[in-house]
Amino acid sequence: MHIPDGYLSPQTSAVFGLAMLPLWWQSAARVKKVVKSRYVPLVALGAAFSFVIMMFNIPIPDGTTAHAVGGGLIAILLGPWAACIAVSIALLIQALFFGDGGILAFPANAFNMAVVLPFVSYGVYRLLTRNTALTSPRRMWAAIVGAYAGLNMSALATAIEFGIQPDLFHKADGTPLYAPFHLSQAIPAMMLAHLLIAGVVEGVLTGGVVAYLQRANVPLLRINAPEVPLTQAEVQRRPVSPVRAALVTLGIMAVISPLGLLAPGGAFGEDAPQDLDLGRYGLSAVPEGLAKYTGFWGRTLLPDYGGGSWWQYVLSAVIGIAVVVALVFGVTWLIGRLRGGEREAADLDAPPVRS
Repeated sequence: MHIPDGYLSPQTSAVFGLAMLPLWWQSAARVKKVVKSRYVPLVALGAAFSFVIMMFNIPIPDGTTAHAVGGGLIAILLGPWAACIAVSIALLIQALFFGDGGILAFPANAFNMAVVLPFVSYGVYRLLTRNTALTSPRRMWAAIVGAYAGLNMSALATAIEFGIQPDLFHKADGTPLYAPFHLSQAIPAMMLAHLLIAGVVEGVLTGGVVAYLQRANVPLLRINAPEVPLTQAEVQRRPVSPVRAALVTLGIMAVISPLGLLAPGGAFGEDAPQDLDLGRYGLSAVPEGLAKYTGFWGRTLLPDYGGGSWWQYVLSAVIGIAVVVALVFGVTWLIGRLRGGEREAADLDAPPVRS
């Protein structure tokens, strides 16, 4: 779902940029609650987890690939506004350092994966877990369903953005200027990959982590659900350190990240212009706008995470984790300075508690 530069018109990118500015501002306003609390490392680790999990490409039967995002998990644990900040930072580093997703298309990618995905995931999860204990099996299933729904709604949004380009931006003879996929082509291609494969992976991953935390660290599940009381058994249970567990998980994921290279082909809509099947879309040449804006940002550190080299893929994962974590701490520090003096809160995004 990483839209490269050139597939969306500058006008479309500008609209998403204007839409994301107030959303990022509101996210900063919500995250200010935990700038001085012990939960900031969890936001950073969540962003790093999202960065790495997106490096694991999953093969799709039609010859393309897809990937999980992790935004639903972050939203369930820390709230959708925190997920918006975390996933946006992961996407920004991917675009700037590794050329995964465009710079001009960054606001659209952020809208799809850092807004639609976490908010849908969290909304479904909250709807399905009303009046349930933190250790209820329903929470695991709600996490699976929520994350599955969130990723697929994100994929649908991406498909629509692709599909409207030929109708809105074309030459006098109808030749597309940017993405050549019509809605009838983009929606089936995107949804096949995510309804059947990627959404299932996202759901199982999210549900698996929630199930693990129900046994290992129930208080972590309560960060964003403070209205749910803990049972005596849950209070007495000694929780596993979430930071230590996350660091170990990230280290393992970085080492095995070259598994993402095993999936053949690329994701739909992420082809370089020279790799487009022009005949399939009735074109004799690459669309002018696509050719013009492709490679808009040519200063990537390791393009395409090293271009197929396993050790560069691992290096990309390590660099990405370090930069994402550092940037999250930098952003939260800046938010704290700009919004200093406000009451520190223990929760990130909790709804009002009813007495």
